[in-house]
Amino acid sequence: MRIGITYNLKADGPDRADLPDDFQEEFDSPATIEAIASVLRGLGHEVVKLGDGRELLERLLADPPEFVFNIAEGQGIGRSREARVPAVLEMLGIPYAGSDPLTLAVTLDKDCAKRLVQTDGIAVPRGVVVESPSRIDNLQFAICNLQFPVIVKPAWEGSSKGIRGKSLVDRPADLAGVVASLQGDHRQPILVEEYIEGDELTVGVIGNEPPRVIGIMRVLPTQATHRFIYSLEIKRDFERLVRYECPARLPPEATEAVEKAALTAYRVLGCRDISRVDFRLRDGVPYFLEVNPLPGMNPHSGDLVIMAKHVGWTYEELIASIVQAALDRQPAAGKAATP
Repeated sequence: MRIGITYNLKADGPDRADLPDDFQEEFDSPATIEAIASVLRGLGHEVVKLGDGRELLERLLADPPEFVFNIAEGQGIGRSREARVPAVLEMLGIPYAGSDPLTLAVTLDKDCAKRLVQTDGIAVPRGVVVESPSRIDNLQFAICNLQFPVIVKPAWEGSSKGIRGKSLVDRPADLAGVVASLQGDHRQPILVEEYIEGDELTVGVIGNEPPRVIGIMRVLPTQATHRFIYSLEIKRDFERLVRYECPARLPPEATEAVEKAALTAYRVLGCRDISRVDFRLRDGVPYFLEVNPLPGMNPHSGDLVIMAKHVGWTYEELIASIVQAALDRQPAAGKAATP
């Protein structure tokens, strides 16, 4: 089968002075794209690298592949940017791996995703969205029912973009400056939500009808810290600053609660084939933070990849399982990922 890969590459050269240093954080390196391509070739498929944007459109129209492995995050700012590639593929009738445009738009908007999963009984941190730069009195009114400390982050980003050490705010008096700084950098609404003291967990979910949990991974700081957040600074230096415990050593009832919440969120948000769901676990209750239906596939540093390796999956098995899950959804179900 001829499989295309859609993606966004990190640009070479110096960072733009008018953009934050994490504006390309979600994008992939050529090495990651080649790693995926190598697995697909090993499964017997012909691979074409399609990229994104105008170049992708031209290639799809000129010589469409039979199937697409999509990890494109989308350019620019906007809560629908991740939905653009699958929307184009659906318009052209090209099957692809991963979630559909609606799910990709809903899950990128963190507040929207929280509201939806909450309707099915999943606990979420209390929070408010600050839509635009506002006077301090308006901000204080919006947050009057929140308990500090709070976490401050862009509402429409992934890969911990905008989540830094300064995002944990202890006092209402300090909040306006952090919100203004993030709004200036990321030019979008800002989510302010209560900090949940507890275990940082991420859950891998794969497949359809029914989906299943790959594993639960706990992220632990290597050095004692009063309050841990899995910030961008931590992720960029993960080998030194954190250790990953997978399977997470949790009480059986907590493990059951986390798995149930992850599968419920996957279903409620319409995820397909693969996703990674993030929680904070406090007093045995998993609090939903977000879901990533385009989890990072870097063979060295992707959280989902690290989790899969901990539970005995090779990188090749992970990619093949995602492709197979997507193929099994197609009208001609049963076409194998392997030749």
